[in-house]
This record gives sequence, structure tokens and C-alpha cells, in this order.
Amino acid sequence: MHIAEGFLPPVHAVAWGAAAAPFVVHGARSLIREVREHPESTLLLGASGAFTFVLSALKLPSVTGSCSHPTGTGLGAILFRPPIMAVLGTITLLFQALLLAHGGLTTLGANVFSMAIVGPWAGYGVYRLARRYGAPLMAAVFCGAFVADLSTYCVTSVQLALAFPDPGSGFLGGLGKFGSIFALTQIPLAVSEGLLTVLVMRLLVQSSKGELTRLGVLLTGKRAATAVETEAEAQPGTTGTGAVAR
Repeated sequence: MHIAEGFLPPVHAVAWGAAAAPFVVHGARSLIREVREHPESTLLLGASGAFTFVLSALKLPSVTGSCSHPTGTGLGAILFRPPIMAVLGTITLLFQALLLAHGGLTTLGANVFSMAIVGPWAGYGVYRLARRYGAPLMAAVFCGAFVADLSTYCVTSVQLALAFPDPGSGFLGGLGKFGSIFALTQIPLAVSEGLLTVLVMRLLVQSSKGELTRLGVLLTGKRAATAVETEAEAQPGTTGTGAVAR
């Protein structure tokens, strides 16, 4: 990831493009609705896209025809949900293919599917699960960003293994080969991305508390009161009101 221009067989390139297209169309509708109903979110949307662009442009050689790098999609998925992140990720990958020769147009569908679709959905799912079971906000953010990054490379390994199975052991052999090589660089990169995303979220909590509350990242009202009461049971004498970053 990004899979290089012309690296995938044409049939695979077309298939991944077709698989990604419905998610991108749905995301475009969600993005238009978000901007129309909440124009004040434009700045935060731009920041989320820029975060993805900058992080995913940092690349380390990993496998012939591909590379390892952070993805930056966890932050946007947590803030605006995965459908919108599908569009922001697609725009990022398109610009990188055209301007940086990073990825490619023929492999755009495959790269979008792994980085802009599966990564955000997996990361957001883990984030929501962690929050549901009472994890603090920053711990949930770290887990979401970490999984968004790592799941992208799991899908890329599958894509490459399908296109280039091992001559002896087939798809599973290819998956093991690509996955193990990616893991050498991607696991520490995923940890680093998780920590960086936490730092960015801390800054947003300080500077954009109202917007984060509207987006549901910070708890408020009855939800905040319930959270405070739960914490107070564990720590007698602790009370609080207002927006809560857990």
C-alpha cells in the first residue's frame, strides 16, 4: 500500500474499482449533506483530509510493487464516520497518484478499498466498541487509529496474494509472504499513528470542543451525566457536568 501503477492484473484492478465505487458514491452524498447542514464543519473536514494526505504520503519501502506508511484515516473516521472518510481517502489517493506517483490510477480502486473503506470502517468499529464498554476517549482513539492502519495492510496483503499466489502453496502462501513482510514495518507504524492521532485529538478537544460535542465525540447532557455517575460510583465524591472527554 499503495499498490503501484500497473502492478495488478487488469481484471483485479477493475474488480476492486467496482467494489469500491458504491462506498465512494454513498460517502459523497454523506459529505454533501454534512457540508450543507453544517457548513461550520468545513474547516475540520479539511484538516482531516490534510492529516490523511500528509501521513499517507510518508512511505517506507516494504515489498516490490508496494510500500508501508501511516494512513491517517482513523481520525476522520472517528470525527465524521467512515462514509465521509471514503471520499476524503479517495481524493487523497487520487492526488497522490497524479502528483506524487504514489500508487496509481489503474490501482486506485484497490487502494481506495483498503485504505479509504476497510481501514476507516474497521477503525471506527473498534473505536465505537471501546467507547461502548467504557474505554476513555483517548484510549479508544488510539485503538481506532491503530486498527485502521493495520487493517489496511491486511487487506492489501489479501489483494496482492489474490493477484500473485505462491507457486507452491497458492493464495495462503502468498498471503503469509506478503503479510509477514508488511508486518515488519507496519506494526510499529500503526502504533506511531495511534499515538499521533491521540495527540491531534487532544488538541481538538481543547480548540474545538463545541464541534466535537456536536459530532458525538465528546459526551454531553444526559450521556455525560450518566458517564459521570458511573465514574462517581467507582470513585466516591467525584462529580461533574458539561462535556466529558472519556
